[in-house]
Amino acid sequence: MSGLGIKEDRYYRPERGDCLEALIVAVAITPRPMTPGERAVVELILAEKFPGAAELRDQIDFVKVIAKWGEGSASVDLRVSQDAPCSPDSSGVIPVDATVTDKSGSLFGEILLWATDGYLSAIEYAWYGDEPPSVLPDVEMISVEVRS
Repeated sequence: MSGLGIKEDRYYRPERGDCLEALIVAVAITPRPMTPGERAVVELILAEKFPGAAELRDQIDFVKVIAKWGEGSASVDLRVSQDAPCSPDSSGVIPVDATVTDKSGSLFGEILLWATDGYLSAIEYAWYGDEPPSVLPDVEMISVEVRS
């Protein structure tokens, strides 16, 4: 299975006080389990305590990756089996800041974990720089904190 889908998103830019509209070309793939790296990042973020976290953690074994956000992109769309518990408090970006720093300690990007209608729906790797990363960072490079 392959194909392209267009996803339109709005990103809030606090430094400018406005939103950036972006079109993302999603590349459908044959559904597959999360890689060990994807799973480790999701587990790290969901280890934090926030409303709905327990139900989202219980979904991890039911997740399939169904699309990439472009050729070579580290960001992916997820689908959770309806057999998994729903997290009724979860829709939009999960309220955990997951900041990525490089080996020198410089800010490199952030990971956004998304839910739609109570189910995990995407892992987004937003990077700062010219070259987009093709894989998610090692969890040792990520610091997490529940957004207040």
